Amino acid sequence: MIGNLVWDPLIGKPSFNHPGMPNHIVNSFLDAELITSEEFARHLEECTALELVDAKFAESIINIDKDLSTTLEHPQIGEIGNNFNLHSVKKFTFGDLKMRAATNLMRVQMDTYLELLKKNNWDDYDGKIRNVYMITELYYGSIKLVIDVELKDDFSAAINHTDLELTNKLEFANSVQYTFNHQNVPFAMRLEKVKHFNG
Repeated sequence: MIGNLVWDPLIGKPSFNHPGMPNHIVNSFLDAELITSEEFARHLEECTALELVDAKFAESIINIDKDLSTTLEHPQIGEIGNNFNLHSVKKFTFGDLKMRAATNLMRVQMDTYLELLKKNNWDDYDGKIRNVYMITELYYGSIKLVIDVELKDDFSAAINHTDLELTNKLEFANSVQYTFNHQNVPFAMRLEKVKHFNG
């Protein structure tokens, strides 16, 4: 979700979960009594209701190194890998690129609350969120996989054990291209360090 906090990868693997730490920026504002529980609920609802819009990338397709695709911690790709050797994938891309981003108003509001937190609750700010990253943009795209035609039966059997929504299948002489809906699962995110965040 936009506003989720991700812990510094320099001190270990990036994580959303740390004991006693907030998982969303507005949790910090609620804990510091900068907002009411009603405002907290409204801010969270705004973050979840952000509209998907076209991602303005120079390229309309993101190509992923096929060896890297076997290690991507993407839940849908992982589901395929449970029953099919992803090293057999010839090509792997994200297409039909979309994004969600914090609006300018959201950024200004967050910045205002962060300034108040720094001023009035430095220990909580410094000890809990100053050095973590916040998600400000999420990127989505249909998943496209190309495999050798002789593997199509094995691949079809594997995807029957997943929750993936197959939206298109194109068969060529030597290969088959499968396109799956992103099902609202982002493949990338923009992170901004809280201490450098500017509305």
